[in-house]
Amino acid sequence: MRYVLDFEKPLIELEQKVAELRALSDQLEIASEVAKLEQQLEQLRRHVYANLTRWQRVQIARHPERPSTLDYVQNVFTDFVELHGDRCGGDDPALIGGLARFEGKTLVVVGHQKGRTTQENLRRNFGMPNPEGYRKALRLFRLAEKFRKPVVSFLDTPGAFPGIEAEERGQAEAIARNLFEMARLRTPILVVVIGEGGSGGALGIGVGDRVLMLQYAWYSVIAPESCSSILWRSWDFKEQAAEELELCAEDLVRLGVVDRLVPEPVGGAHRDPAQMYEIMRAVLREELEELARVPVEELVQRRRQKFYRMGVWAE
Repeated sequence: MRYVLDFEKPLIELEQKVAELRALSDQLEIASEVAKLEQQLEQLRRHVYANLTRWQRVQIARHPERPSTLDYVQNVFTDFVELHGDRCGGDDPALIGGLARFEGKTLVVVGHQKGRTTQENLRRNFGMPNPEGYRKALRLFRLAEKFRKPVVSFLDTPGAFPGIEAEERGQAEAIARNLFEMARLRTPILVVVIGEGGSGGALGIGVGDRVLMLQYAWYSVIAPESCSSILWRSWDFKEQAAEELELCAEDLVRLGVVDRLVPEPVGGAHRDPAQMYEIMRAVLREELEELARVPVEELVQRRRQKFYRMGVWAE
């Protein structure tokens, strides 16, 4: 059964009516009426998705059918070889990575990984990495640097796992170490926020030369529900919190946190995954070619200056 968001229900109902009439159009003389209804549907669809609130965009970013890191790996890259373990304590299924080819060239891919079913989400810890995940990512970053291969990092997590056992194993240190090492890594790093970009859980693999963000993704220091809980002692103000956080792609491009907005098919990546993969392929090709032209010393200097500038405020 298809998962439908509340604000999508009028669209789905109209889509079902169009589908029913289209099935009857061969038997009845209603082709012109079907065409008019399809035109109305397209206009309504574009109007709805052009006027989404920030909270509605958060809902799209969390859609269970939205393409995940492994979906992009399997449909945009080739010859993916997943590598496991951090060589310290274990492996973390919530953060995957390995070697892959993109248009014939080898690179390193890492990313958060959620599940589709409840069982898979439990195995993936709902895309919330433990310290082992961040240390595995760091091992892959260093591998990329050693063999002079670019890194592509996909962000999609509600946040790092907040359990006491993760803190006991050094969650904060693991994320901080990644920030430090990524800032000076001597190889190109391309970051793409494909869904949720929750706090340090996302930033732990999010320091890059170019930070891209899908149109309906979100990226923030805190989730709207948590912000609402802290400020208003209730989750009831999550929609207001989302507005105040300015966590959408347009907001973050304007603020200089994100370098580029990547358009999605109308309704979100889950509505037309094949088209989304083509868009992603074209964007990665353009960005990686541009980064490859920059000398590594200049690349590292630009990257550090880029993040130094964030948070500077002048009246």
